[in-house]
Amino acid sequence: MIIPNKKTKIALIGYRLGIGGAERVMANLSIFFDKQGIDVHNIIVVDEVSYDFSGKLINLGKLKNKSNGIFNKLNRYLFLKNYLHENNFDFIIDFRFRNKPIQELLISKFLYKSKTIYTVHSYLIDHYMSNWSFLTRLTYDDSFKIIAITNKTKELIENKHQLFNVQTIYNPINIEEIHSKFNESTEINFEYIIGVGQMETEVKQFDKLITAYSNSKLPELNIHLVLLGDGIKKTDYMQLAHKYKVRDKVHFLGFQKNPYSYLKRAKFFVLSSLNEGLPNVILEALACGTPVISFDCLSGPSEMIINEFNGLLVENQNVDKLTEAMNLYVENTDLYTICKENALPSCQHFSIDSIGQQWLDLIKFNN
Repeated sequence: MIIPNKKTKIALIGYRLGIGGAERVMANLSIFFDKQGIDVHNIIVVDEVSYDFSGKLINLGKLKNKSNGIFNKLNRYLFLKNYLHENNFDFIIDFRFRNKPIQELLISKFLYKSKTIYTVHSYLIDHYMSNWSFLTRLTYDDSFKIIAITNKTKELIENKHQLFNVQTIYNPINIEEIHSKFNESTEINFEYIIGVGQMETEVKQFDKLITAYSNSKLPELNIHLVLLGDGIKKTDYMQLAHKYKVRDKVHFLGFQKNPYSYLKRAKFFVLSSLNEGLPNVILEALACGTPVISFDCLSGPSEMIINEFNGLLVENQNVDKLTEAMNLYVENTDLYTICKENALPSCQHFSIDSIGQQWLDLIKFNN
C-alpha cells in the first residue's frame, strides 16, 4: 500500500526509448507520471533514445561491450539487480518483448521484487508469453497486473492461459505534443496519402498498400503515396512500385522523428498491416485531423475506428476492398468530410490525461 505523502517511485523498463509503439507509450507515460510528482526511472537495455521523456535514465546499453559475453551480461544483470534493490520501487512496469520464457521466469522470481505490471503490446501474445500455459501462469500469475492494450488481446490471454489478473488500458497519445509539432514545414508540395511503419519485417505489408494504391484512381488524379519508415524491405517495395509503374508517385522518406507534420498534411492515412496491437499511428493520424483507412486486422483498428464516422474499416487482407476504400474517399466528398471532421474528437478518450488517469487509478495514486 502506498504511504500517504510518500513520493511514489516507479521503474519503467523497456528495450529502448525510440522507434517502436511500446517505447513511445513508455516515453509518454514517463512525462505524465513526472508531472504528477512521481519519481520516474526509465531503464532501457539498448542504447537508443530518440523520444522525449521525463525522469531519470538508466541506460544499460552503455554497459554492453562488443563481445556481449556471459561476463558482460552478468555485469549488467547485477547492476540492474542492485539498482532495483537500492531504490525499492513501489512499482515496476515492464514494456519489453518477453520471448525467452525461462529467462522471464527467473526475472519475475529473482529480479523483480516490487509490485510488477507487465504490458502486452500485440495480439501476437507469444512475443510476451510462453505457449506452455503452465510456465506462463508460473511467471505471471502473482504479478500485480497484466495490461493488455486491446480488449481482444485481454480475452485471448484469459482464454489461452487462464490468467485473470488482466486489464485493458489503451495506449495513450500526447495530443498536446502532436499539435505542437504538426505545423512544422515539410518539403512536400503535392497532394498525397500516407503510410507509416517499420520496413524490417513484412508485418506492415507496404507491398499490399502499394498494390492497392496502384490499382486505385489516385495515381491518375495525381494524388501521391508517401511512406515513412526504414528497413531491409524498402528496396523490395521500391521495385514493386517500379513494376506497377507508379515509382514516380511513391515516395520513400525514411524514418522521421516528427511524423506528425506529414500526417497533418496527408489526405488520409492507410494501415495495411497483417496484425497489430493497438497501432498508435492510427491515433496519431486522427489527432492530426486526418481520417484513416485500415484493414480490420487483429487487433486494434476496430477499437479505434468507427466505420464511416472517423475512418473506413476494410475486410481484413482484402486488397481489392482497400483499393475501393481509397477510391471512395476521393469520390464521396461528403463521406470524406464527415470522417475528417470527426477525426480529432474521436481520439480524445485516448489522450495521455485520460489514459494516464487510468494508470493512476491502477496504482492507487492520488494527487
